[in-house]
Amino acid sequence: MPQHALLAHDLVRSLGGRRVLDGVCLTASPGHRIGLIGENGVGKSTLLRVLGGVDEPDAGTVSRPDGLGFLHQEMPFDAGATIAAVLDEALREAREDLAELERLGEELARLPEDDPGHRELLAAYGRRLEQAQDRESWDADRRAALVLDGLGLGAFGHDRTLGSLSGGQRGRLALAALLVRRPPALLLDEPTNHLDDSAAAFLEEQLRDLPRAVVLASHDRAFLDAACTDLIDLDPAVDGPVRYGGGYSAYLGEKRAERQRWERRYAEEQEELAELRHSAGVTARRVAPDRGPRDNEKMGYGHRAGRVQSQISRRVRNAARRLEELERAQAAEPPRPLRFAAGELAARAEESERPLASLRDVRVAGRLALDGLEVAAGDRLLVTGGNGAGKSTLLAVLAGRLPAEGEVHRRAGLTVGLLTQDTGFERLDRTVRDTYERAVGPERAEKVPIGSLGLMHEADLAKPVGHLSVGQRRRLALALLVARPPHLLLLDEPTNHLSPRLCDELEEALGTTGPGAIVVASHDRWLRRRWRGRELRLGPESGRQEDVRH
Repeated sequence: MPQHALLAHDLVRSLGGRRVLDGVCLTASPGHRIGLIGENGVGKSTLLRVLGGVDEPDAGTVSRPDGLGFLHQEMPFDAGATIAAVLDEALREAREDLAELERLGEELARLPEDDPGHRELLAAYGRRLEQAQDRESWDADRRAALVLDGLGLGAFGHDRTLGSLSGGQRGRLALAALLVRRPPALLLDEPTNHLDDSAAAFLEEQLRDLPRAVVLASHDRAFLDAACTDLIDLDPAVDGPVRYGGGYSAYLGEKRAERQRWERRYAEEQEELAELRHSAGVTARRVAPDRGPRDNEKMGYGHRAGRVQSQISRRVRNAARRLEELERAQAAEPPRPLRFAAGELAARAEESERPLASLRDVRVAGRLALDGLEVAAGDRLLVTGGNGAGKSTLLAVLAGRLPAEGEVHRRAGLTVGLLTQDTGFERLDRTVRDTYERAVGPERAEKVPIGSLGLMHEADLAKPVGHLSVGQRRRLALALLVARPPHLLLLDEPTNHLSPRLCDELEEALGTTGPGAIVVASHDRWLRRRWRGRELRLGPESGRQEDVRH
């Protein structure tokens, strides 16, 4: 086994009475970057936690290198710790390497070569040297500055406390610490969630240049396309999880062809099974002669009848044998995939020449400076910009959830729906179905059942909300919005935590024309490359902005 390979064999893990991982095998060798994809809840984060040793599997084995790095583990620091403390911990191993090499070098210089302990000391120096070279320990301090700058943290004073950072900034700092430390293998759960374009491109470059085994789960299709050497799809497949070579673009074509092969195989086998059951039970026996012998063939009748009966018996036996084999080895029925099936995402407002919402000279101190914006009925507006440009703040102002200086007008009777980045529910003990019915009302829930929206599997509707994955909660929050479409739908990073396939379908729905207005704030490079409506590009706090049409 390569020194830093990560191996998993026949992993089984059940959560809440449901088998999430069922016989999963994985080999991640140095230099391979494996992306985990699939619907929300299929076990991507569960697999990472098992690989990282955070959770133990119910069955199966994991072989992992010592010191493996896992992004979504809690950093061992409290809110009062500083950035400097985090960096010191990230650099600790490299500094220990250099200090130990210096100590061993001094001892070697003092110890004569013919001394009995010289050979052992030289071997220890060689092992430590190899480890330091693997970690690039001499370059660690320069690497720390480069990584902080590349992830947008270079301007932060090292005396800043973690408690003064936003959740996204803390996430970037945790990622920076791993890249600085260069552990022997990396596990990353949604590493691009809080990264802007330049930071995501920087991370892709860092991973491509990293001679380590990397296993990551990501919804970011552009990132999967640029960073991964392989993808493992954990969605149900005829022979279990499938590994695909290449990035997301290559996967799309292969996945489509594989699904067609599975459906065709299942249909052909079901047709053959029906024919075999008919043959074994009925048809073959009816071939037997049911008439008596004619006068001119009485002498040969018994011989011919016996021969026919022998042929019939052989056919019946062959059919029964083939039937048994096929029933034992037949392909499972392809599960019906979720298909986003919401109708209009935003509803028609009363006819008026006035815009649904308008902003003029709007200011939120330190967060947003906007000269003007109008959102008309039928608008499709994409809001882009780097971290801190004010995208989320703008959506909160449009929704009326955040006061702002300047003029903010919303049309009378306007209904607004906002999907925030952080999806929260008051009662985590309530089931998905109960939460939905209470939020939209029994009458609406009956008219638009949650299962009809293509966002939640029927098996998940009886689960408590607290048992859902982050992505499943995001789906539920989206369902609550589209079940009763508002006049103005505001979506803050709507593709975060959603499966790539659902992102593709949601984008298609967003791109359709409709009576209501939709405003989307997104870092998603894949979505932005395909956007066909208006785009508002926000600059940093200086207030620079640009309103363009694609």
